Amino acid sequence: MAKKAQKSIENRVYLFESLASSYVAAASESLSSRDAAERERARSVLAELAYVSCVVADTEDLSAEEVRQRVLSEPRAPGASRKRGGGRKREK
Repeated sequence: MAKKAQKSIENRVYLFESLASSYVAAASESLSSRDAAERERARSVLAELAYVSCVVADTEDLSAEEVRQRVLSEPRAPGASRKRGGGRKREK
């Protein structure tokens, strides 16, 4: 179990690093803007990229459509159930 968790963490980091580096290059002016609202929007995008990275890394056993639904859904509140796959078994 620890090995799988470590792999998921590594995948999260790799995905976020890849997505975030592209975004930071494109949005460097927004991230360093004097306008606090613009900076906050840019930081919010980075937070969304982190969330997407985690969802994608943690759902490698789901179909592309199921991952899409996870990404588009609201993030779970802290302490909420972390059951993967919505609690249903996938048919093979």
